[in-house]
Amino acid sequence: MVSRVIPVDPFDLVLFGATGDLAQRKILPGLYHRFEVGQMPEEARIIGTARSDMDSDGFRAVVRNSIKEFAPSYEKDTLDRFLSKVDYVPVDALGDAGWSDLAKALRSDVIRAFYLSVGPGLFSGIAQRLYDAGLATSDSRIVVEKPFGHDLASAKALNEGLRACFQEHQIYRIDHYLGKETVQNLMALRFANSLFEPLWNATHIDHVQITVAETVGVEGRGAYYDQSGAMRDMIQNHLVQLMCLTAMEPPSKFSPNSVRDEKVKVIEALEPVEPKDIARGQYRTEKGDDGYLDHVGDPGSRTESYIALKAHIGNWRWAGVPFYLRTGKRLRGRESEIAVFFRDPPHTIFPNVGPLHGNVLVIRLQPDEGITLRTTIKEPGQGGFRLSDVALDMSFADALGDNAKSPDAYERLIMDVIRGDQTLFMRGDEAEAAWAWVDPIIHGWEERGDKPAKYDQGSSGPEEALMLMHRDGRRWRQIGG
Repeated sequence: MVSRVIPVDPFDLVLFGATGDLAQRKILPGLYHRFEVGQMPEEARIIGTARSDMDSDGFRAVVRNSIKEFAPSYEKDTLDRFLSKVDYVPVDALGDAGWSDLAKALRSDVIRAFYLSVGPGLFSGIAQRLYDAGLATSDSRIVVEKPFGHDLASAKALNEGLRACFQEHQIYRIDHYLGKETVQNLMALRFANSLFEPLWNATHIDHVQITVAETVGVEGRGAYYDQSGAMRDMIQNHLVQLMCLTAMEPPSKFSPNSVRDEKVKVIEALEPVEPKDIARGQYRTEKGDDGYLDHVGDPGSRTESYIALKAHIGNWRWAGVPFYLRTGKRLRGRESEIAVFFRDPPHTIFPNVGPLHGNVLVIRLQPDEGITLRTTIKEPGQGGFRLSDVALDMSFADALGDNAKSPDAYERLIMDVIRGDQTLFMRGDEAEAAWAWVDPIIHGWEERGDKPAKYDQGSSGPEEALMLMHRDGRRWRQIGG
């Protein structure tokens, strides 16, 4: 199997916050990789902007260092050619300085993309400045990073600010999880194979587990994280998006609005979450290791670094099927996966064999991308009929060989922006619907004064999360196994 690289049309990409951490770690290396494989045309240009007073040569030196550190397999000649596409214009995002210079730097006959790699508090102001300066043409796109608001009210205000200057089809709300190859393969698995779709319902599926576990803590970003927590930082966007792709109805066609229409229907069908179906935690201070409270510098913080909850989707397909979502910091392993647990066989015909386990389909998003299906087979050998659980492994590394290495999610998503394909980006009503579901959960524990439970660093989370599953007679999949 050979992957194809389809070049995009010429473009000017203006990168606000070009000297920031995200730009240096992800966006600029991602653009370099797309140039390296021939997807970015020679006519493309990247214009960095920030308040820093430097010239284009100074910024090219910054970009060169970024590529050397975060794209270490670079080739010098290719990097030199890439840097020739890079320019820099100092701009005061909320002031008057630099905007006329930026206008002169842009071409009128190519696609314009404005990537806002800045804090969300600057989104609406920059959008307004682009509009007032006449830079927001009909063929322009604006890209904004999460968080898309802090709650429903701020999300609505943010959407109103963006839509005052750009039309909805020009706004790209980026969630890098949706750019992961395995997430996209989830749609292919469901809708390109007749094997699974007839079984993808409450009749055959017992429950679904969605896990995003991290081994790192919040050190270095504690002040920001303590204002959001795991619910706002991960559940509201990443995990809800994964749940939508798992649970949505087949769209009428593979087009941006058809796919996003079905995702919105899932979110709007989510039922309120009961307090007993939520477990929150903070990783504790241990000998030699600072805890969450140390990292955020607030001994009285009630913000969670871990959350697990049970969600129900109120429609015919998923009636009675719980979706268990969990995410946390400083856990036993780093992994992201969707596990679909099929119901146990209703009857066993094999003598001296205990209850049979249902099949489990696991979509692994990281670190080892792939898909496995747990099945039950007879153990080889004579002397009785013994059954054993084995995995049918559809690992990308084994199946695709040299083509198994997937591009970084940002690479795919930025090229989709240039192509004008919004399929993997959140729509405004989608972001608002997710906040409408999340807000009452957060308000509930704030009103009750709930405190997060403590959990050991390197564990699977607090005991309360285990009990959430045990009450239902189920168990979490092991993290870091």
